[in-house]
Amino acid sequence: MTEDGVSSGPTAPSAMRTIALLGNPNTGKTTLFNRLVGVRHKTSNFPGTTQEGHIGLRAEAAHERIIDLPGTYSLELSQSEAHVCRAVLDGAIAPAGEHAVKPDAVLVVVDATNLARGLRLVGEAARREIPLAIAINMADLAAKRELRIDVEGLAGLLGCPVTLVSARTGMGLDALTASLSDVSVVTPPADDVELDRWCDEAFLAAMRPQAGHAKPDRLTDRLDQVFTHPVLGLLVFGAVMTGLFWVVFRLAAYPMDWIDLIFANLGTAVQWIMPAGILEDMLANGAVAGVGATVIFLPQICLLFFLVSLLEDTGYLARGALVIDRVMRPFGLSGHSFVPFLSAHACALPAIMAARAIPDRRERLATILAAPFMSCTARIPVYVLLTAILFPGSPEKQAIAFTGAYVLGILAGLFSVLLARRSLLRGTARAMVMELPPYRRPSIRAALLTTWDRGSVFLRKAGVVILGISIVLWWLGAYPMVDPPKEAQDLRAQAEVMPMNAPDLQAEADRLETIHAAKNSFLGRIGSAVEPVLAPIGCDRQLAIGVLASFAAREVFVSTMAVQVLGVEDVDDGVMDGLAHAQRDDGSPLFDLATAWAMLVFYVLAMQCLPTLAVTAREAGGWKWAFLQFGWMSALAYVMAAAVYAIARAIGA
Repeated sequence: MTEDGVSSGPTAPSAMRTIALLGNPNTGKTTLFNRLVGVRHKTSNFPGTTQEGHIGLRAEAAHERIIDLPGTYSLELSQSEAHVCRAVLDGAIAPAGEHAVKPDAVLVVVDATNLARGLRLVGEAARREIPLAIAINMADLAAKRELRIDVEGLAGLLGCPVTLVSARTGMGLDALTASLSDVSVVTPPADDVELDRWCDEAFLAAMRPQAGHAKPDRLTDRLDQVFTHPVLGLLVFGAVMTGLFWVVFRLAAYPMDWIDLIFANLGTAVQWIMPAGILEDMLANGAVAGVGATVIFLPQICLLFFLVSLLEDTGYLARGALVIDRVMRPFGLSGHSFVPFLSAHACALPAIMAARAIPDRRERLATILAAPFMSCTARIPVYVLLTAILFPGSPEKQAIAFTGAYVLGILAGLFSVLLARRSLLRGTARAMVMELPPYRRPSIRAALLTTWDRGSVFLRKAGVVILGISIVLWWLGAYPMVDPPKEAQDLRAQAEVMPMNAPDLQAEADRLETIHAAKNSFLGRIGSAVEPVLAPIGCDRQLAIGVLASFAAREVFVSTMAVQVLGVEDVDDGVMDGLAHAQRDDGSPLFDLATAWAMLVFYVLAMQCLPTLAVTAREAGGWKWAFLQFGWMSALAYVMAAAVYAIARAIGA
């Protein structure tokens, strides 16, 4: 057993055949994996590592499982990706939840436009004496560049199946799946033979006969002159990100309205079907209101992942990384930190673990400390709510504010790194070497599968964590029950003797009873105790509770406010509108403009994720780093939010 509880050794069922998918980065390996297994796969980390693997059953053969290994340029590198690949090929580890067993075969994916580099990985895999098959991917791009690959000649030299495929279009997949049952051990390069001398021979076999050289890709050269330019590249990157968020806001509005309507009707149905009482109140105002307030943001999250996946598939994001590397270098970081920072925009946990690949320890620690500043998907519901309050009915301005929130997080992270590299973690950044993938048309299918994966993770979290927290918050807000205040009793007495004014008197009595009950509940008492501390950033009793609850997980802020506010407000117009028009105890808006701006800045900068602190302590080598991270981010968030609130109030917001 490994330390993560995964069995090691040949314990897998004998009927199950394991095929490892091996390849360089940017070869379309994962796209090919998705073609082979469809949606019959799951995502899991390898035990004790940061790398993510996909495991799936082949669509045509349920007895065959395929493991998509991390992309690596060589099995002999000291990087963690290469370590994972070596360990899986040796039968030492498997993705969490799977049996560790030496693969029955290895399918090596090679880029048709960069055959020489891919053949080196074939040679390294051959030395492990595991049956091989080779998939030469991106055949469509090779044809456009007039590259002629002699598949029969290469297969004859190596003695294993070689198939020309295009994972994006599906070309050659039938031949590839047929070849998986005909794998064979390739005669490896002898130990006394240089691998480069062996790769040259294989390359000549693959490219013979060859009429001339590859057609130069002038379009790629012209695009790179713009996308990687120090100034134009940054402008393009900013425009692309702003356009991306504008599309998210514009297109996601329709399914969000549908989801909002569904949950509103669901809450009404619960109140109509069930008899009035504690259970009915818990389900309608606790479970339904809390989960609905979070699930409503699923369309935006899914659309964001879909568009980012398309951008990555086109090859543009690698150019963006190169441009950002120039920005990061003056702050004491290199491009090695770009991948963790990019991952942190999905979740800080894998980002912090991915920092293991950074060679320099001080640069690695600085990256770990700054990674949570990047705006993760857990912040998206809060950003959407606050930007909608700030700019109602204006997707363009909402997109700009959304982009600004991401930029603020990045700048805060870089500033924190600069401070750390000039004090606690002195040192210079290492140079970055990056290969730019070719431009290509993105795979809609691969993007949809990625979106399905990420959306499913979000829903599972909303269905378990958010539901539990919503019910707890409902209970804290509903108890203890108190008698109506004297003022409300007097108003109801007046209503009995003044029938003409009865509706207004009864409405005012209801409002006073609601405020009185909320103040005297467990939740209200906690909020009242914390309110003076958070008042400088615009928080009242209700917002103070939302901020406190979100220190466990940021995304519960919206559901917390929904349970507190929407359980006692008229929410016929939906969650977003209900929160936007919610009131404080004194009748003033809960989210005035100054408060909304302050809350937006606070949630961009604050450390509000307990699992992140635990991973930081483990990866950085002690809780002192986690406490430093929490203290610095919380203090910075509080000071900046207070400054924004004071400035906004001063200018009349």
